[in-house]
Amino acid sequence: MKLSFIVQSWRRRCTAACRQTSLKYLFPILILISFVTVLLVDSFTPAIAQLPRQEIRGVWMTTNDFDTLKSRDKVQDAVSQLRQLNFNTIYPVVWNSGYVMYPSALAQRAGIQPFVYKGSDGHDILADLINQAHRQGLLVIPWFEFGFMAPPTSELALNYPDWFTQKRDGSQTSISAGGEVMWLNPFHPQVQQFITNLVLETVTQYDADGIQFDDHMSLPYEFGYDQYTVALYTQETNNAPPTNPQDAAWVQWRADKITAFMVQLNQAVKQRKPQAIFSVAPNYYDLAYKFHLQDWLSWMRQNIVDELIVQIYRPNLQSFVANISRPEIQEAQQIIPTAIGIMAGLRNNPVSIQQIKSQVRAVQERHLGVTFFYYESLWNDALEPLNERQAGFENLFPSPALRARIE
Repeated sequence: MKLSFIVQSWRRRCTAACRQTSLKYLFPILILISFVTVLLVDSFTPAIAQLPRQEIRGVWMTTNDFDTLKSRDKVQDAVSQLRQLNFNTIYPVVWNSGYVMYPSALAQRAGIQPFVYKGSDGHDILADLINQAHRQGLLVIPWFEFGFMAPPTSELALNYPDWFTQKRDGSQTSISAGGEVMWLNPFHPQVQQFITNLVLETVTQYDADGIQFDDHMSLPYEFGYDQYTVALYTQETNNAPPTNPQDAAWVQWRADKITAFMVQLNQAVKQRKPQAIFSVAPNYYDLAYKFHLQDWLSWMRQNIVDELIVQIYRPNLQSFVANISRPEIQEAQQIIPTAIGIMAGLRNNPVSIQQIKSQVRAVQERHLGVTFFYYESLWNDALEPLNERQAGFENLFPSPALRARIE
């Protein structure tokens, strides 16, 4: 209205020459107003679109972190330090080597829990971690680390041999990061029920914020030649399984079966605890699907994944950047909170703080979150002195990025 009034007054008072001169100065002002308006609109739009996708700043706590987990005081110090460094999520292991890491009536009934991981004063380490983390405003999402894996010496493997699958030559083990392992048959209904029951026990027994499955919620492509799976495939296709374990149709049939189970598992979790975060932490897609029958892209597109953390453990920065720039990761971050799993070090293979900084910087430039493997290696068994190491982490997340709990 004001602009219209000014223009009308100017028309009454000015001659043609005057109008021509005034337009010369008024036109750039109008262009500037339009340009600023466009910038304001554009700046607000992405912010609104990004609201549902909270930034993940997490760390896995493994069995290597048990010295920390078993002490209430050490847990309190760890959680306080993570909070001060602006982390927001902890992923503690609850399923490893065929055993659960908490008192489990289900595991006891199945005869697979001859001992229980307890705190130094006999307390429940998972309950203590959750309570202390929630007081500091951090989420806790228990991590089903071993998925379908179990060592051949575990009670699970010894007591339930029919639950395990095999390769075409009859062998039953493979070598993983966890050593020599056997693989539970993900197509067997009793295995599916057992895993489902353990997961539901975890999410209902504890005030956890969700549940996480990683690259071991899968099956190496060589497996699936056990009697049960061969009979199921033959019944559904009227053909015996191909002799080539990487046959495209055979790979897809097994991957689709795992996907169907994950859909059912998600539904069971959501029915028991609707707000639970169903977290998935696989390898990059080509590796996950072709070598482990893990079609996590389909899981995501079927809306059963609430957050995604893609493990990219590459020391070479160029290879690391190429992997975090993959189109499936870009697709995921438009839908759900998406992060990259970064190696902070292993006991026999430390990682420099400079490598960690450069990888975090590359991730942040792509507006992705970060989760580190694993807690103890953030500070210990490092190449640098402790004070230098901690100073490096202080600069990674200069401002908070709290994740809201949904009760």
